Amino acid sequence: MSKRDELIEKYAADIKEKFGETPDMDFLTKVAIGLGPAIYNLDASKVSGSDDKELATVKNNFLIKKLGLADGPELMDAINSVIDKYGRGDKNKHRAVIYYQLAKHFGKESVYN
Repeated sequence: MSKRDELIEKYAADIKEKFGETPDMDFLTKVAIGLGPAIYNLDASKVSGSDDKELATVKNNFLIKKLGLADGPELMDAINSVIDKYGRGDKNKHRAVIYYQLAKHFGKESVYN
């Protein structure tokens, strides 16, 4: 199994355990591939739920630039909702899982097709 496949399996386990959902493996794989080499970098592959600057980066670089959403309070509300479900105390919040959940939340899976 490749390193990427191992990471995707880890992300899938998080989606099952933390969100109580069965992950769409094809979509999860596309999100992981979309993150490129960042998934292999310990720091870049994680999101700090308590760092406002980090959350603003998720909003600006992913929700607005990648998914094409208009800026508004609902973007930060969605990010905070995903972080809360993931568990604020959990230091290992994988960026791929957060992006997967946000894309699903906004119905923007087609961005990855």
